[in-house]
Amino acid sequence: MTRTEMLQQYPQKNTLKTNEKTVSNFSDKLLISSMGKDYNIARTALSSTPDIREDLIHSIKERIKNGTYEVSGEAFAEKILENFFRRPLNPNIFI
Repeated sequence: MTRTEMLQQYPQKNTLKTNEKTVSNFSDKLLISSMGKDYNIARTALSSTPDIREDLIHSIKERIKNGTYEVSGEAFAEKILENFFRRPLNPNIFI
């Protein structure tokens, strides 16, 4: 049997050998779900939003400086209690 006949007996792979590396006709694909796309949009929006609302901070600083900033004692106490009784992330842990 000749070399050519022997090679014809075996199915050939659809590959190309170049510089000792085998290159295949298959390619990798990256599929991003709609949830992933939504997450990326939200992340981009958050990154462009400042952490501190400068306009609000400036307004409060000016009112404090002028002596016109007032906080209701009831609202202040409510916020303290709200933070004190906030439930932990793990419901099995008690404060």
